[in-house]
This record gives sequence, structure tokens and C-alpha cells, in this order.
Amino acid sequence: MERQIGDVLLECVKGNIVAQDGFDAIVNAANAWLRPGGGVAGAIHRAAGPGLKEECRPLAPIKPGEAVITSGHNLPNPFVIHVLGPVYGIDAQPAERLAACYRNALKLADEKGLKSIAFPAISTGAFGYPMEEAAVVAFRAILETIPHLRSVKRIRLVLYRKKDLDTHEGVLKRLLEE
Repeated sequence: MERQIGDVLLECVKGNIVAQDGFDAIVNAANAWLRPGGGVAGAIHRAAGPGLKEECRPLAPIKPGEAVITSGHNLPNPFVIHVLGPVYGIDAQPAERLAACYRNALKLADEKGLKSIAFPAISTGAFGYPMEEAAVVAFRAILETIPHLRSVKRIRLVLYRKKDLDTHEGVLKRLLEE
């Protein structure tokens, strides 16, 4: 699914976050210490190689909603933007912190002059955020941020499962019709 929002192309695709050729940055749904782990963080660290772990060490810890940037190492992307999403049911104000992940990653990409960024579904894995609720928060944050972007012209959400892609496409369609 693709939608043109002003001069920004917003996409939803089924795929693997570490296989997003042609994107300036991918987003890591990181842990506070920016270490390899399971899920998205583990996949990104494995694909990027050990240099990513070393580059991350002095940037940690980060707080929920914060974003930091590193090089992409062995990834096809020059940069990785690391965000710490909220743990659903534990962290206070989970919607605000999740929205901050998307806003801060986009702001950081824009400040660096990047033209494209690909996101996973932040906090929906081990952090337990319900997929549909997370999609609403993500798209609202992205849609609110798009008018303020200068360099970012392409935003992609990469969903690992078809079911999650269908959920995101349905949410985006509903929000754009409001």
C-alpha cells in the first residue's frame, strides 16, 4: 500500500526490516542499552555485524521515546536510528512514548538530511503493545510529523506478518478517511 501525503510517500509492506535496500535509514526497536537481543534488535545487530554493538555502547542507555543514530555497518542502509518503545501495561503513558519514537526518529532523520526511513512495528513484539492500537498511534504520529519534514520524502512501515500488514493498511485507510 502506498499513499502520497503532501510530498512524502508513505508505504506499508510485508517484509524484513534488514532487507530494505534503497533506504537511508532503518529503525531499530531497541532495548535501553542498545544491545543485541531478540526480535528486531537481534535481527538488525546480526545483519549489521559486531561494529554496531561497539558504536551503540557509548550512546546507551536511552529512555522510552528517545532516538539515537548510528551508521548501518554491514546493512544495505547507511544509518540505523534506534528507539526505545514503551513496554505495554508497564510504562506510563505508552501511547505518548510510542508516538515519540516515531516523531523523534523522523526528526532525527530530517535533521541529518536523510530522504528515506523504514520502521518496524515498534513495541508490538516482546514489549506487548497490541498491533492495531500501536498502528493507530504510529500513523497519527507520522501524519502529524509529515508537514514539518524538509528532507524525508519516503516513509515505509515494514511488517513481518501478512496479518500485521493488513492491520496497518486498514488503520491507515481509516485515518486518512477521517
